[in-house]
Amino acid sequence: MAKANADTRLSKKAYEARVPGLREQLIQLQVRLKEAPFKILLIVAGEEGCGRGEVINTLSGWLDPRGVETFAFREPTDEERERPLMWRYWRCLPSEGRLGIFAGSWYTEALREQARGSQMPAQLDHELARIRHFEKLLADSGTLIVKVWLHLSKTDQRRRLKELAADPDTAWRATDEAHHHHRIYARLARTAEKIRTATHQLGAPWTVVNAADPRARNLSVAQLLLSRFAAHQKRQSVKTTAPVRAKATKSLKPAGLRRLLSLPLDQKLSASDYEEKREKWLGRLNRAVRAAQAKKRSVVFVFEGWDAAGKGGAIRRLTSAIDARDYRVIPIAKPTDEEKAHHYRWRFWRHVPRAGLVTLYDRSWYGRVLVERLEGFCTEKEWKRAYAEMNDFEEQLTEHGIIVIKFWMHVSRDEQLKRFREREGTVYKQHKINAEDWRNRRKWHAYEIAVGDMLALTHTPFAPWHLIPANNKRHARLQILKTATKAIENALAT
Repeated sequence: MAKANADTRLSKKAYEARVPGLREQLIQLQVRLKEAPFKILLIVAGEEGCGRGEVINTLSGWLDPRGVETFAFREPTDEERERPLMWRYWRCLPSEGRLGIFAGSWYTEALREQARGSQMPAQLDHELARIRHFEKLLADSGTLIVKVWLHLSKTDQRRRLKELAADPDTAWRATDEAHHHHRIYARLARTAEKIRTATHQLGAPWTVVNAADPRARNLSVAQLLLSRFAAHQKRQSVKTTAPVRAKATKSLKPAGLRRLLSLPLDQKLSASDYEEKREKWLGRLNRAVRAAQAKKRSVVFVFEGWDAAGKGGAIRRLTSAIDARDYRVIPIAKPTDEEKAHHYRWRFWRHVPRAGLVTLYDRSWYGRVLVERLEGFCTEKEWKRAYAEMNDFEEQLTEHGIIVIKFWMHVSRDEQLKRFREREGTVYKQHKINAEDWRNRRKWHAYEIAVGDMLALTHTPFAPWHLIPANNKRHARLQILKTATKAIENALAT
C-alpha cells in the first residue's frame, strides 16, 4: 500500500509558489482526459477531521468545474434504501472523459456502521467483497480509480477538532459524531486498516497521505492525481482500442447448447384452451404481484430470445395482469452516445425498480455476451468476464429481495423465417423487420453457441433461466404467465 507522506510543515510562501504550476498541470489533465476513452474516480476518505472537504474544495477551485462532478453520500434516502446497497453509486458514475470526486463513497457507510457498532464482522467482510468486485468491474473497463486515505494520528485529530471548535466559522464541523469517532479512535483505526487491506488491489490501490499539515496534504493529493493519470494514460495508449471481431466461434460450455437444442418445439394449444387458461393465470399473477408489493418485494423480468420469437407479445400479455402504475417496460436498442460513454451496464442499473414495483427488460445486459460478442462490439476479454459480472449483479438484486425472472424465448429457424416473411408482407408489421434481423439470421449457428454459453454460465439458483418453446405463440404466452406466477409465489414463500 503506497504512502505519500506529506511534509511535516509547509510554509504559506512555499505552498503558494507551487500552486500555479499544479493548477496548470491539472487543467492540462482535464484537456487530455476529454479525449481519453476512460473516466477518473477520485475517492477521498480518512479519519474525522482529516480535511476531506477542504481537499475537495481546493481541488475544485484548481480544476475547470465543467469537467468535474462531485458526489457526497450521506445517510441513504428512502429511494436508495429500496434498492441494492451499491445502486446509489452505480447510477452516479461519471461518463468517459470526466473526473468524478467522491466526498463520501462506499467506504463511508462501512465506517459509519462500524462507529455505531451496528455491523457484524461477517457483514463487513461481505460488503468489502462487494466493493472489491465493483472496483474491479470499473478498473477492468478502463476506469482510473484513485483512492486516497487522509491519515491523522489520534493526537493530530484531537488538535484538529479543538481548532475547528474554537473558530465560530468552523465550529459546526466539530460535531458530536466527530468527537465520538475520536473516543473510539483505536477501534476505527483497526477497521480502517482492515478495509484498506481488503480493498487494496490491482487497478484500485490505496495511497495513504499524512493529513497533519493541510497545505502539504492538498499538494500531495493533487500530485498523486497527476502521476496516476500520466501512468494510466500511458498504459491505455499501448493497448489496442479496436474490438476484436469474432472469428471461429467455439462453445465455452457445451452443456448449455445441448439444453437449448433439446428443447421441444412442437407444442400445440388451441385458441379456446388458451383463453380459458389465460384468464386463470392472469388472475393468479395479479394476486402474486400484489402480494409482492405488499411485502415491498420488487420484480425484475428479463426477456431474451431470437428475433421474432414473440417477446413483445408475451410482455403485453404479462403486463395486462399488472396495474399500469406499478410497472415499466424498458426496451433495449442500440446504446445512445450518452450510454456509450458510461459502463455498459449503466443503462440497466438506472432502471432497477423501487420496492414493490416491476421492471421488464425487453432485451438486457445479456447483449454483452450475445450480439456484442458476435458482432465484435467488445473484445473477447470483455465478454468473457461479463458472465461473472452479470451473476454478481443479479445476486446483489436478489440479496436485496428483488425477484429476478429470466426468459429465453426459443423458436426454430424455419419458424423464424416464416415470421420474417409474414412481417414483410403485413403493412402494420413491417416496422418490426430490418436488414439487421436478416444479417443476424445468417449467423444462426454462432448465436446458438453464444446462447448456450449464456444459459450454462449464468443459470444460477438465485436467477435461473426459464426456456420457453415459442413456435406456438399461445403456448409460449401461457407458459410465461405460469412461470412468472410460480416464480413470484415461490420467492414469497421462502
